[in-house]
Amino acid sequence: MPAPLVEDWPIPYHAQLGTRPADAVDLVVIHCTELPDIATARAFGERIRYPDSGTGACGHDYVDRDGRCWRFVEPTRIAHHVAGLNDRSVGIELVNLGRYPRWADSRHQRFEEPYPAAQIEALIGLLGDLKRTLPNLGRIAGHEDLDRRLEPASDDPSILLPRRRDPGPLFPWDAVLAATGLPRWYGD
Repeated sequence: MPAPLVEDWPIPYHAQLGTRPADAVDLVVIHCTELPDIATARAFGERIRYPDSGTGACGHDYVDRDGRCWRFVEPTRIAHHVAGLNDRSVGIELVNLGRYPRWADSRHQRFEEPYPAAQIEALIGLLGDLKRTLPNLGRIAGHEDLDRRLEPASDDPSILLPRRRDPGPLFPWDAVLAATGLPRWYGD
């Protein structure tokens, strides 16, 4: 699959993010935005969440439903997208509603929006490009595979819910794994 055109759209705090050599990256983490559109995802990513460094939480690359791709953070910079593994991973965010807007409501945990073919084709092309430019990239994981923390539900604190469920049950893992040759990793 050919690499999609990736439009550079650096996050405002891009220069404050730490750097690493390309060969330090061995993992790609697939996320879904759990937001309605790229504009809302961008606004979320621009929020400063770590005042000491003046940075926030965002992925490296974003893939919209129609296959358009944006790069918020260069792969040789360390973005905050998955607890404990940022130093060695690249995060790719797929625009998808997920559980939006009731992420923590125990009655609203189903993922109902399928991933369009154009989005998955662009993702596969992007993964191929990353494999060519990051020499040690050798595995792939879902955010849900790596962040297994539980949090109280907003509607009933006695119910504990997974904090992260993305990219969710509608993500076509079999097709992506077959097309990229990357094995799925569930953490150490």
